[in-house]
Amino acid sequence: MKEKKWNIPEAIVPPEALLRAGYTPLLAAVLAARGIATAPEASAFLSGGGEGTDPMAMADMAAAVARIRLAKERDERVAVYGDYDVDGITATCLLTDYLLSAGLRTVRYIPDRLEEGYGVNTGAIDRLHSRGVSLIITVDCGITAVAETAYAAGLGVDMIITDHHECQAQLPAAAAVVDPKRPDCSGADRDLAGVGVAFKLACALSGDSAGMLERYADLVAVGTVADVMPLLGENRRIVQLGLAKLRSSPRPGLAALMELTGVTASRLGANNLGFTLAPRINAAGRLGQVDRAAALILERDPRRAEELAEELCEMNRRRQQLEADIWDEAVRMLSGRTVTGPIVLAREGWHQGVIGIVASRLSEAYRTPAVMISLDGDRGKGSCRSWGGFNLFDALAACGEHLESFGGHALAAGLNLRRESIGPFRQALQDYYAAHLPDGEEALSPDLTVTDPDLLSMECVESLEVLEPFGSGNPRPLVCLTDARLRDAAPIGGGKHTRLTLERFGQRFECVWFGRRAAELGANPGELVDAVFYPQVSEFRSRRSVQLVIEDMRRAGQERLCRHILEGGDLGGCRLTRPEISGLWLTLRRRCPIRCRLTHLADVEPRLRPAQIALGLRVLKELGLADARLDGREIAIALNDWDTKTELDRSPTWREQLKEEERTHDRIFTGQGI
Repeated sequence: MKEKKWNIPEAIVPPEALLRAGYTPLLAAVLAARGIATAPEASAFLSGGGEGTDPMAMADMAAAVARIRLAKERDERVAVYGDYDVDGITATCLLTDYLLSAGLRTVRYIPDRLEEGYGVNTGAIDRLHSRGVSLIITVDCGITAVAETAYAAGLGVDMIITDHHECQAQLPAAAAVVDPKRPDCSGADRDLAGVGVAFKLACALSGDSAGMLERYADLVAVGTVADVMPLLGENRRIVQLGLAKLRSSPRPGLAALMELTGVTASRLGANNLGFTLAPRINAAGRLGQVDRAAALILERDPRRAEELAEELCEMNRRRQQLEADIWDEAVRMLSGRTVTGPIVLAREGWHQGVIGIVASRLSEAYRTPAVMISLDGDRGKGSCRSWGGFNLFDALAACGEHLESFGGHALAAGLNLRRESIGPFRQALQDYYAAHLPDGEEALSPDLTVTDPDLLSMECVESLEVLEPFGSGNPRPLVCLTDARLRDAAPIGGGKHTRLTLERFGQRFECVWFGRRAAELGANPGELVDAVFYPQVSEFRSRRSVQLVIEDMRRAGQERLCRHILEGGDLGGCRLTRPEISGLWLTLRRRCPIRCRLTHLADVEPRLRPAQIALGLRVLKELGLADARLDGREIAIALNDWDTKTELDRSPTWREQLKEEERTHDRIFTGQGI
């Protein structure tokens, strides 16, 4: 599992204008790092902006309103057709609740994730038609349902599409298509979630945006945060108001879920929505029982709401266990292998609703795209997750001859294939990846580096709370502490997490690293480390203190270590295997000559740590295959004549780092590849 790339920022001087306006040095520095340097800019951002956009300014909104009002006049039966994730569930509940209150005969329909899959399907249209539905309104889906809309029209069923996904060249021939990403839609925030678009439709129908916001801000907030939409502009304002509603008067279902999960109103933030409430709502859809989640949100009886919340929490525990089992199995399957390209794993009976989460974890852990395939007989269904900017959709299209179908986008996708095609697909994906290596993963980029311990005072850390809600587009502030002494580390949470103490500037800082075991820290007590973290105020037994929540940590001085290795110094425990040096060689053949900052050495080969790349360059230089010259803080890499065969053992560095038991297996290195 690979080390992340870091971009350590230069020291930031808090703008005087913000300090004079009363902002703490830490808050002022964070705002400055995000391009906000004046008091008016800060006030506008923190307040969440002014009034929301006019819903009637959205393309086709007038047509949607007219068709729904006609349905009410005719006493038609209407269906709200949603998606099985949190955004789709909240959107379905919001619009269903509004239409029922407005006097329309309305039913909700959310397809079964396991049986029907994503989006509008003709089988669902048939079922709704048989129930007397003559108007289907989609939420959070439908923008690509060209054929399905035509099929519904053939049955005499009209469609209104509301969605927020990217539009294709041809829009469905529906009564209305409301999507802020339509090229001709300039009257709405393009970053609205699916539930945000459904909310806009309710505002347009009622003519009372303020009343709808008071009534539904909580649902819009949950769906927006869960769908990782940018929390800027109108989204930020709605989520702020939604959090306030959840704190003061949550609807019974969400109140019960908060109570069971220990989410208190006083500490409720967007993080709780995304990582505590949303997974439990999502679990119902993943396990094929999405109606239980919708029922929880719409339930008005507190006692029944408690029962439904218990069910969702139990489903989430089942989901977590399934995920843990599949994860452990996947890691065992990869054990002993050097992962140098996309991971493609398949196994009979893996749960289709969970494999996407595991694929995401694998892609993060191994810094490479991951595909998890659940086999059922001679067929398999897969979930794919990208990494490092690699365009997964283009890759699947290039490997399409081995697939029965696929869909998705650059970062996440799904596929269907036959069992016998898995091997050829794996090789085709590997070949495509080798020919289209991503430029490198997005670096871990803290907002600022701590140069004064006063920046981590209680007052400064408390001041960051005004930046809430945190999320996409407005991430929780990350801070870097360099050359800190790791004093101690102890397991907590049954060994799954670690409590640490760092010392810097003569002060000690209490830290916690969630999801990282003490044995996996990558450093030992007594050593100097660099740490990236977000500071927060922790409350325990009525005692408030500053706690640093670690995002990543490494031994200090990576740039110094790389320079030390390249200049012939000791290896500092760094090791490189034959497949890894071969992979580095193949990358250099494609990309050389290369010139980059030494701090960005990870860009040369993202699958290796910077020190491993330095070690590999030193070995290749000793073999006469490559040249790596240091020029200040930059490195220039070039290749020599490599059309020869040579032995790795000719490199003194290779002999130094190679373990005795490996030597019998790693003898010959050929300049022409593996």
